[in-house]
Amino acid sequence: MTPTDARAMRRGVLQQLVDEGALCAAGDPGRFFRLDGESVVEWQPRRDSAVRLCAECPARTACEELALRDGEGRAGTDDMVRAGHTGPALVALRRRHSERLAAAVAVDRDTEGARLDALVAQLLRTAIKNPDKAGGGYRGGPAQTAQNAEICALAVQVQAIRTARRTRAGWEAAA
Repeated sequence: MTPTDARAMRRGVLQQLVDEGALCAAGDPGRFFRLDGESVVEWQPRRDSAVRLCAECPARTACEELALRDGEGRAGTDDMVRAGHTGPALVALRRRHSERLAAAVAVDRDTEGARLDALVAQLLRTAIKNPDKAGGGYRGGPAQTAQNAEICALAVQVQAIRTARRTRAGWEAAA
């Protein structure tokens, strides 16, 4: 698939291509994210390994398009790899394609899609919170347990919406 092909596709089709064909789907998704407190020296070889895996992935262009549409990456923080790009590289790509991406996101957006986006954003915010700071407790304490329960509840809601959307679109099995 070419980048031009990926740009012309709707979000659901792109997500299906990634779900069904990404090399990372069967592995540990954590290898694509820098760990809390991980030094640059420790992160760099893992990041380079993730970039190499992405370079060989048949779903790379679809993954890149989704990452751009989802606004992934941060300009000043090298803490992730998606579609063979670091966070700052994704930000630079998104800036170059801002008008096209705004139009693609508008086409993809609907009420259910907006709800899904909001749930995913809430899930990400919840997952990166440090319950130790918020709750004053220790790892594994009540604050961590509450956070884990909230993450699970949000993940169930996200999966339910995705499954319903995929079923309506005629996909036999949701990845």
